[in-house]
Amino acid sequence: MRRRLATILVGDYVGSTSAMEVDEEASVSRVNACLDAIDQCVKRHDGRVFGTAGDCVLAEFDSPVNALRSAIDARYRVSEVPGVGARDMRFGLHIADVVVVGDDLRGDGVNIAARIEASAEPGAIEVSAALYDQVRRISPCKFDFVGERQLKGISEPMQVYRVAALMDRHGYQVAPTRLEPETSGPFRANSVAVTRLGVAPGADQDQLFLAEGITDDLTLELSRLKSLFVSSRTASTVLTTSDPVEIGKALGVRYVVGGSVRKAGTDVRINIALTETGEGHLIWSDRIRRPFQELLDVMDEITARVAATISGRVEQSELSAARLKRPETMSAYEYYLRGLDHHRLAGVSDDHIHEAMRWFEKSMGLDPNFGRPFAMHVCSWSNLPSFDLSRAESQVAHALDLDATDPEAHRIMGSIKMKSGDFATSRFHHNRAFELAPNDAYMIGRSASFYVFVGEASRALELLDRAEALDPFLPVWIIEERVAALYVLDRFDDMLGVAHALPFQTRRTLIYQIAAHIARGRPDEARALVKQALSLDPGLSTQYICVQETFEDPVIVETLIGRVREAGFPAGPDEVDGRVAVCGA
Repeated sequence: MRRRLATILVGDYVGSTSAMEVDEEASVSRVNACLDAIDQCVKRHDGRVFGTAGDCVLAEFDSPVNALRSAIDARYRVSEVPGVGARDMRFGLHIADVVVVGDDLRGDGVNIAARIEASAEPGAIEVSAALYDQVRRISPCKFDFVGERQLKGISEPMQVYRVAALMDRHGYQVAPTRLEPETSGPFRANSVAVTRLGVAPGADQDQLFLAEGITDDLTLELSRLKSLFVSSRTASTVLTTSDPVEIGKALGVRYVVGGSVRKAGTDVRINIALTETGEGHLIWSDRIRRPFQELLDVMDEITARVAATISGRVEQSELSAARLKRPETMSAYEYYLRGLDHHRLAGVSDDHIHEAMRWFEKSMGLDPNFGRPFAMHVCSWSNLPSFDLSRAESQVAHALDLDATDPEAHRIMGSIKMKSGDFATSRFHHNRAFELAPNDAYMIGRSASFYVFVGEASRALELLDRAEALDPFLPVWIIEERVAALYVLDRFDDMLGVAHALPFQTRRTLIYQIAAHIARGRPDEARALVKQALSLDPGLSTQYICVQETFEDPVIVETLIGRVREAGFPAGPDEVDGRVAVCGA
């Protein structure tokens, strides 16, 4: 008996039986149109439909992420069928070892996917915990934990997650930028990328947070050296190859730092190597075993050795300026890195937000003089309804009192000040973040949003050009600032071209496209995009614009809202009689 691991998607047309009692032929026609739309979505995402039964479709995928994207895409495509809404279909997904019988798949895994679908609410996409664990780091959407559910015919309760709104911000959602790979030299002078450090063989996979944290901090410290060109932290997470020659071509860098980490008892072991990317020759490598308490000393030594090899002699004063302020206890640093690990997944589930905050609080409690967890705690907290802008500002101010050289704390304070309407102080903090990390693509890209909101869209485009030169794999939610900037400049055709080139659409990019189509006199295209936006987030309204689009000039927000409302976009509670009551607070 042949078996294989597969991701199973089951989709079902809700209420087809009662609909056929009213008008059988019309109902059959609608169901067939929906199944055809789903079949196209499955094929588009490299899946295969292996069975249909009346108004139900069964599909398999090699990739759980592709299966999830197919379900999200299908829910929207089904809503385009005349007489059908997004709530007329529901989907269940599960990953399991299944039995192969010819072209058919059978077994417990298929049954579980079907039972998850059957127990879901109309319009919902629900997944098993097994599938959630596979997609949570690279998911295109947010999830709500439904809880344990006793499925019909399944002896053990199953943990189920429901797909919520499309997620706009996630570190692993990346898009190729306008930068063309440098397939032939010369590479940029003094250029380096830190590839994602792995967990050494034999180490507990729970130590992945430590490897990722060290990758981030090593990249940040190198990016603070003005003499180096450092490819960003995002690029290191998305490259699937470990071949230094291929990495050099993809990122346009001359050198690659890579290795692995393992914590064993009170010691930490780091294998580290610097390789040139022209021919893939090893420049140097080292195996370091030191007490965990000396980890930051090790990172300083690696930074100095990399910098000296790449750019020659580096002044000690520059190395000292690049050094992040150290915690007084390494346990606080470890708690901070665990918090960061959950913070990276903050958009996937609120559980990760609470876990991130819990670890940051443990770090803060253990070392009250370590500023970084105070700032990042606020960054995580800002994703929750309980977020208090005034308290958050006080906490980040405290973080800056502890370490005025932390670029991330300045960036967060800049965002807080912008939200409160203090654009002058926000400008100071965004500029300071840029000065402290001049080669950090993330910082530069996030600063672009400030210049969009203060009406300096051309400056925002310049910063995005610089960020894209540093990183050809920026997150979509940084690239989308180009969409906003071009909209503000009334360059609607250019804006639509950038938006269409993105690998997926966020709520924000759809809103700007809707407004651009109205501005260009294309109401049909605008209304179609409204339907798409609402299929991705049924609760979306103009309140989202009021909260997210913090323009200094209120006329820009009013015009934006007026245009999307003309296309049929729902009004939010902040809008009264067609006028914006409060925006950007």
